[in-house]
Amino acid sequence: MADIEIDSNKTFAASVERSKKLEADIAQNPKKYRVLTGDRPTGRLHIGHYFGSLKNRVRLASMGIPTMILIADYQVLTDHDAYQEISQNTKQLVIDYLACGIVPSDDVIIYPHSYVPEANQLMIPFLTLVSNAELERNPTVKDEIQSGLENGNMKSVNAGMLTYPVHQACDILFCKGNVVPVGKDQLPHIEMTRMIARKFNEKFCKDREPIFPLPEALLSKTPSIMGLDGNQKMSKSRGNAIMLSATAEETAKLIKKAKTDGERHITYDPVNRPEVANLLMLISLCTGEEPAAIADRIGDGGSGKLKAELTETLNEELRPVRAKRAELEQNMDYIRSVLLEGSRKAREIAVATLDEVRSAMNMVI
Repeated sequence: MADIEIDSNKTFAASVERSKKLEADIAQNPKKYRVLTGDRPTGRLHIGHYFGSLKNRVRLASMGIPTMILIADYQVLTDHDAYQEISQNTKQLVIDYLACGIVPSDDVIIYPHSYVPEANQLMIPFLTLVSNAELERNPTVKDEIQSGLENGNMKSVNAGMLTYPVHQACDILFCKGNVVPVGKDQLPHIEMTRMIARKFNEKFCKDREPIFPLPEALLSKTPSIMGLDGNQKMSKSRGNAIMLSATAEETAKLIKKAKTDGERHITYDPVNRPEVANLLMLISLCTGEEPAAIADRIGDGGSGKLKAELTETLNEELRPVRAKRAELEQNMDYIRSVLLEGSRKAREIAVATLDEVRSAMNMVI
């Protein structure tokens, strides 16, 4: 099915072009859009999340774009056994969000999807619009299943894992989200959501206005951030991450152990020196200076100077985040109130959408 095949360079290039046009129009017409973004509560967030998504969420919300921030607690059950930690992890996500500058409001809503049953009711009609074959050949699901089996998070493939993209479509479409910030690996999910929205509108809205928009992917401009081991994506489960909750001292120790290479002179060469390039990029993300210029300045200072500069700049970047985190952790009642109020607002939106869906499907009694 062409709708969810994104392996070709041509198709990805088209996605990049659409994303650029979307970014330009968002700047001119922010109220025309609603962003849907979020995370699964599998643990506290790290600097990969901070640079890769959190700063962008703050930017988009500050532009006045209505923003739904989903905590996908149900989806943890698809490939993790650690359900005992979901509640605590959910609250820690909220702390990370607020510490990074996200401000809850009528336009910025933070909520767990287990508290929005009306959104989850879309799952049944949506599943009737997708074939087993379409689910089985989704490349992102294939990769996630393989990863889960290899790292021991999954002992077998459950139906929840296979239907994950449909549940994600519910998360996006219940609020009529039309902008979803993602990386390249998530494009198949967006394409399936677009397919479901299109099929629903064509089947059930022949004599009425379409209910669901076709969401667009807003592609991340931040390069993939490798972990401190230098050869894998940063991840808490791999033990190669710097958490936002880490202290300045803990951060310094982790950076000191970061992998580089045996060449003393520092150059920016992502292909041949990926570990060094990754540390240079992290400095760049903090300061705005080009990685190559940072490398030229450090020169023969070697990995010692490189790590010292990264430690200083990263700790400075995270100083206000850590201060706000410490303050928020002393007020867990407020964190819970953010989640409950967000859930209330999300349910209002979901109830209205479900009423439209029932009407379109001739199920109103």
